[in-house]
Amino acid sequence: MPISPAMESLLPLNPSGAAPSADDARDLVEEAYSTLLDMIQRGQIPINQPLQERNLAGALGVSRTPLREAMSRLIGGGFAVRTARGQLIVPEPTLRQYLEIFQMRLLLEGDAAAAAATRMAPEQATAILDQVREIKRRQHSSHEENHRLDNLLHDSIAQASGNRLMAQAIHDLRIKARCFDQNGAPERLIPGCDEHIAILEAILEGKPEAARAAMHTHLTNVRAGLVARHTHI
Repeated sequence: MPISPAMESLLPLNPSGAAPSADDARDLVEEAYSTLLDMIQRGQIPINQPLQERNLAGALGVSRTPLREAMSRLIGGGFAVRTARGQLIVPEPTLRQYLEIFQMRLLLEGDAAAAAATRMAPEQATAILDQVREIKRRQHSSHEENHRLDNLLHDSIAQASGNRLMAQAIHDLRIKARCFDQNGAPERLIPGCDEHIAILEAILEGKPEAARAAMHTHLTNVRAGLVARHTHI
């Protein structure tokens, strides 16, 4: 597919002096899209607040053309919506939507953990397990560290399932779930570590059903804690 003159103007000439390729343009959009998703997960894009193109373009180091294409992908993926005034926002899911997201996570991530018990490289699982145990030993973790390790654990297990579509679906669902509670739950640090340890130990022991059950327990507890915080139960 040919790229537009506007997009061509954003990209440097290659060493031969020829016009930039369509692959260069797609890479620029893909990088902007991936960065926006990461910013949503980290809480760096405020929920229900209009996205400012100029500020985001500066933060990402791209012009508005690839940024707008990346934003269109956010809409297509259900991560952002246009308001009645035409403003683009990342919406906060309703409690009902959150529960629906978690029902899907329970189904998919349970299967992923079971599959990972027979497919995940032991050295990979052990490396993640060591990091979780270190946080539990310290009984402290920054929001950034906890976010990074949580992503690493869940994404690694999903990818180890061998099902790329399922892994992508899990990744997307986790981003949407995080929009509901960007501040996290500090009181869940140690219980969360124990649950993550149980999942990884079951995987290392090659026990699919134990891994599935441990993942279900973890996600059920996360869901219950968040519902309690938001409904004051």
